[in-house]
Amino acid sequence: MRLDVKWASRQRLEYIEIMAYYTGVISRSEVAESFGISDAAATKDLKLYNDLAPDNLIYKHSVFGFVPAPDFQEVFADLSPARILPMMASNQAVAGGPYGDEAIYGIQLAELPLPSRLPPKAVLAQITRAIRGHNKLTVSYHSLSDRDSSQERILEPHSLVNTGLRWHVRAYSEETYDFRDFVLSRFVKANCLEELAESNQQYDDDWVESVTLRLSPHPKLDARKQTSLLLDFGAELKDGDNEIAITVRRALIAYVLQRLGVDTSEDHSMNPQAYQLVLLNRDEIEPFASWVFQ
Repeated sequence: MRLDVKWASRQRLEYIEIMAYYTGVISRSEVAESFGISDAAATKDLKLYNDLAPDNLIYKHSVFGFVPAPDFQEVFADLSPARILPMMASNQAVAGGPYGDEAIYGIQLAELPLPSRLPPKAVLAQITRAIRGHNKLTVSYHSLSDRDSSQERILEPHSLVNTGLRWHVRAYSEETYDFRDFVLSRFVKANCLEELAESNQQYDDDWVESVTLRLSPHPKLDARKQTSLLLDFGAELKDGDNEIAITVRRALIAYVLQRLGVDTSEDHSMNPQAYQLVLLNRDEIEPFASWVFQ
């Protein structure tokens, strides 16, 4: 197989492969729009991909695009979730480039060596296809409750959530008749169904509605540290004003409080060196994230 194609072409071939695998379909118009090229040029890219990987894509008239074949195999792209999810989060169409190990901006980066906490790519692909196509999803899921993980659930997922520590799937559960979060790494199996979901994110009140968290430096910190914290969070330093306002979806409140290390105790009794912020409008916020409050 000839893989020594020009870099620009290879980027488009990677994009075709990623889109086909993780969304379930790739069309000429998507390739053209993503790379700012003509429809004719996008058609040539799709033909080139099919010439180089003839068994990977099947044209489907009902969706006006190519769908992955049952025996789809990655040829150009690294389809591992650890590579793909950050690309989705940063809205990148392609990854890599002719830079080798050189830092593009001349700045060395380092990441914490944390566990990936991600599912196999085949499981993730079924979930992302269901989200993209607004389909129902059958899953086997390891819950922290006593429920048997082999028992299938039917979910209607509408979004992925990156908390900075792990990924979640926001979905309607047909078993509990509500929207809730499912930890992505706990999915054992997933199968995107042909049946369309009956719900969508517009019915998810906690997803649609937002609230403002009113945060302040922990009162047990000295004045200098409180000022430093306000600067750290970009707050304007005004006389008598020591608040940090963050608007967030109600569904994500708990994750934001955890991520920022907010003292969620009623009497601010947590260690101020570890939990440097407190929540000023606790009464307003607690009903939407009760499990994170002490």
